[in-house]
Amino acid sequence: MTSRRIFLASAGTLILSSLAIAQPTKVWRIGYLAAGLPIDPLFLQALLDGLRTLGYVQGQNIVIEYRSAEGRFEALPVLAQELVRLKVDVIVAPTTPVARAAKGASSSIPIVFTAVGDPLGAGLVSSLSRPGGNITGMTDMGVELAGKQLDLLKQLVPRLKRVGALGDPADKVWELYWKEVQVAARRLKIDIVPILITTPNDLEPAFAELKRRVEAVLCAPQAIFSVHLRRVIDLTSLNRLPAIHESRGYPDAGALMSYGPDYVALLRKAARPVAKILEGARPADLPVEQPTEYEFVINLKTAKALGLRVPQSLLATANKVIR
Repeated sequence: MTSRRIFLASAGTLILSSLAIAQPTKVWRIGYLAAGLPIDPLFLQALLDGLRTLGYVQGQNIVIEYRSAEGRFEALPVLAQELVRLKVDVIVAPTTPVARAAKGASSSIPIVFTAVGDPLGAGLVSSLSRPGGNITGMTDMGVELAGKQLDLLKQLVPRLKRVGALGDPADKVWELYWKEVQVAARRLKIDIVPILITTPNDLEPAFAELKRRVEAVLCAPQAIFSVHLRRVIDLTSLNRLPAIHESRGYPDAGALMSYGPDYVALLRKAARPVAKILEGARPADLPVEQPTEYEFVINLKTAKALGLRVPQSLLATANKVIR
């Protein structure tokens, strides 16, 4: 090869390298739709941390479009349509009502739900192994934890005889949760009383009924309660009822106890299907994943305020004790 040819080859290589360097980084747009306000910073950060470990960094190659219904479930379809008009590359949908709204808004934009108790019963997927359509994600399988939650209440209040199960029958999760609770109640020889609500306005009357009829409360793992977490905790405290929930967010905010999936770990893992979709995978082919990590959290300050003595055996099993 002559020196002229070597020069031209080298120049061509430099030009190609410069062009490669000059190519702009693809910036993916992710829609994040929440039912409540504020958007939970702990869970959102877990998702962002998970994406970062997979090479997707906010402000560099991903942009997050946040939308919140601020507790108004009826606003979710409108907000979902807004994300569709923005032509986001994927929609992240925490909770069943959000996932339903997102699915109703688009049959083509990929959707990843992050904490849906019963995706099959909710009509979101065809099967857990092959979801079909444009949606997949993470189930929290909260309905299967009702028995363990009731058992923990019984350990804390050994003479417990009557427990209220607070739930929203409009959410398919309730049916599964109620079946599970009844099985556990028979085993523990506890009378279980369903107390049903359909709107946030039903919360005060529901707790008044709970106060009259039961000694403790199971709160079903449903979005209506997590969105109105502060009201639920305040009403529980006002009526001096021991209660257990599915998420550590409740005892962190002053509730007595929680037992359920480690939602921080769950949200971090939800980054995986999001990343796979951005890399070309189809939601229809990505199996719905289940939690592998669970946590029991107890708030000793709240127990003391309720006049409850927490046995050492129960403390020993807790992942976190709030003193």
